[in-house]
Amino acid sequence: MRLLEKGIEADLARYFEEDDLQGNAYYLNSLPQTPVECILKIKSDVLLSGLPYFVAAFNYLGAKLNYDKFKIHEGKNFAKGEVITFTLPFSIALTGERVALNLLQRASAISTFTQKFVKAAEGSSVHILDTRKTTPGLRSLEKYAVRVGGAYNHRFSQADVWMIKDNHKTFFGGLKPAWDYFQNMQTHYQGIVVEIHSIDELKLAMELGVKHVMLDNFSTEDVLKAVTMKKEGMTYEISGGIKLDNVGQFLIKGIDAISIGALTHSAPHVDLSMKMKTVGGK
Repeated sequence: MRLLEKGIEADLARYFEEDDLQGNAYYLNSLPQTPVECILKIKSDVLLSGLPYFVAAFNYLGAKLNYDKFKIHEGKNFAKGEVITFTLPFSIALTGERVALNLLQRASAISTFTQKFVKAAEGSSVHILDTRKTTPGLRSLEKYAVRVGGAYNHRFSQADVWMIKDNHKTFFGGLKPAWDYFQNMQTHYQGIVVEIHSIDELKLAMELGVKHVMLDNFSTEDVLKAVTMKKEGMTYEISGGIKLDNVGQFLIKGIDAISIGALTHSAPHVDLSMKMKTVGGK
């Protein structure tokens, strides 16, 4: 846990700068250090995630919360009305509350939404993946939340895995020159994924020896055709327009993964709040 806190220290500095932590020194110095009981209120059904970030936000301000006391709650499904309690100095609890809650709510929303897709895919061999359609500055948190929700991570950056997309093909003059360009990167252990838009393009990809393809906005009929063409050693990923109400149509034998941008860009809000009271008081 300490390692994660160090890893996101620069992010936390940015978050608190955005909240104008340094704006009024007199105010900060005057806040009472009195211990308060903090009550984290679960106000909607939720798969809770992001507690490492929640704890790290308070510890960044000088608290000494032990994550071991929180980790039993991470990745657990909570019902509306449940609570988690802990103790902090009032000054830290008040100052860190909004940043900590924002991180926790964002992660929990994504985990809760992701879990629904994962459950929809149960019984199949298809992995649910996220995408790079993340909130700037929150990619680490959001991809972490996807994992807690039971899905898998796609690329973390453009250079994790080379992906030939439509813009590459347009610029270089087609699939083959784009393929040659990335082959010339000579990154021995780095795979190349090709975004495919038609059955004819899939045939060309196979002729070039492409092993990993992403079938972009394919109909279920074309997916079924593509599966009959699949060669040993290839992986098929589906992407584009996948929602909870249609994901079941694409859980087809021969499909390895479905990537869904909505996991991170359209997760419905979940409701959490934090209340405080003096220890032993009201």
